[in-house]
Amino acid sequence: MGTVTIGVSISVPEPHGSLLQQRRADFGDAAAHGIPTHVTLLPPTEVDSTALPAIEAHLVEVAGAGRSFSMRLSGTGTFRPLSPVVYVKIVEGADTCTWLQKQVRDASGPIARELQFPYHPHVTVAHSISEEAMDRAFTELADYEADWPCTGFALYEQGADAVWRKLREFTFGGPVVPPQAAHVARGPLPTR
Repeated sequence: MGTVTIGVSISVPEPHGSLLQQRRADFGDAAAHGIPTHVTLLPPTEVDSTALPAIEAHLVEVAGAGRSFSMRLSGTGTFRPLSPVVYVKIVEGADTCTWLQKQVRDASGPIARELQFPYHPHVTVAHSISEEAMDRAFTELADYEADWPCTGFALYEQGADAVWRKLREFTFGGPVVPPQAAHVARGPLPTR
């Protein structure tokens, strides 16, 4: 059947998502309109298309063990010079994002993988554009603020046209911490 490129991420809701996507395009990032504004939990990963049902079942389990949490963005950061990225910082919810991405990539699951760089949750607003434009993004969004209740995440597939499309959403199991027994194999939920 072939391979597909997937990713798992937390969508940045409206009106924040469209605003940051448009700003990314305004800075000259040609990929901006093909990438919904998000916080990555699993970076682009090539998988056999026949593995999608097992991947979805795994993500249902991960979401079922999760709970809603507060996400807050504030200010900018950069990965330069290691990586040509400017981002909006996550100042609340980062610990939970870190926990979630570990569960998504768990060695016992169908999408276990190592990362090229240590995981650092963020919202990209400029990638691989001119240094001047990267500096502009860093400065112009330095005072940016947004917050929302995060209630789940989604599975995306990258099309041949390089556009990322949502395949399915996964809602967290509930507003309370699931029973301790549900986390013995994976470790505890972060308390933040």
